[in-house]
Amino acid sequence: MIVGLTGSIGMGKSTTAGMFAAHGVPVWDADAAVHRLYAKGGAAVVPLGDAFPSAIVDGAVSRTQLKALISDDPDALRVIETIVHPLVAADRAAFLTAHKEELVLLDIPLLFETGGDARVDKIVVVSAPPDVQRVRVLDRGTMTEAQFDTILAKQLPDAEKRDRADYVVETTSIEAAERQVAAILDDLRGQKDA
Repeated sequence: MIVGLTGSIGMGKSTTAGMFAAHGVPVWDADAAVHRLYAKGGAAVVPLGDAFPSAIVDGAVSRTQLKALISDDPDALRVIETIVHPLVAADRAAFLTAHKEELVLLDIPLLFETGGDARVDKIVVVSAPPDVQRVRVLDRGTMTEAQFDTILAKQLPDAEKRDRADYVVETTSIEAAERQVAAILDDLRGQKDA
């Protein structure tokens, strides 16, 4: 059984994925896959370097440079995606092959936006109130309010994600989220064994 985990930026998705992992569920993390691809020797370094030489710093893809390129050229994002998405898909496929008999979790921030929801059996959406989300993101100190709003505008609204989910995990407290994850896993394992 393949479970897709998603949620907008700042909703607590990575923390929630960790809760599933703590219950023994193999987790594939799309963001971690991109980090591997961008690292020195990663599969994205050469093709991104060919397209955007300034994006390569010390033999690795610089996310800071990519952000600058995207800010300067709106078409850059499309080019980056055409290079990176197939590499991410190959990484995900290798993970699924390695865990084909298990209940697995795919942590994919843009699950709905990329059509990934069609490739999973169940969907878990991680959610929090908008004010909590904004504080979480801005407290990281890694982006401005304008950058946050730009990212949010590209993501499916939280209410729509919740409507399309099989399960919703509210992340207003760690304890509540842990209880919800345990209940979801009981339900999923019951379905898998049925």
